[in-house]
Amino acid sequence: MEFCDECGSMMKADDGMWVCGSCDFTKPKGNTDAYTVTEGQEASEIIESSDESALPETDARCPECGNDKAYWYLQQIRSADESETRFFVCTECKHKWREDDH
Repeated sequence: MEFCDECGSMMKADDGMWVCGSCDFTKPKGNTDAYTVTEGQEASEIIESSDESALPETDARCPECGNDKAYWYLQQIRSADESETRFFVCTECKHKWREDDH
């Protein structure tokens, strides 16, 4: 990982050069044995599925239809130092709701 000498942003490798995406500053990579660059460094790790039945099931009362079973999952939606939010999907009517820790 390399940081820009001008603005401090993280730089990206491009044809033997480090290129800043913020201010376009460039500099030679130098000894390439000292760096490890992977294509997936900026890839998101969000797992999406359109099939709710792949989610775990729990006892939770649906506020829409009163059903007592729901699928659930956790998602980080605020800053990393705060707890994640629990989301529920009713097994009957597919209503979605969330539960925050306060």
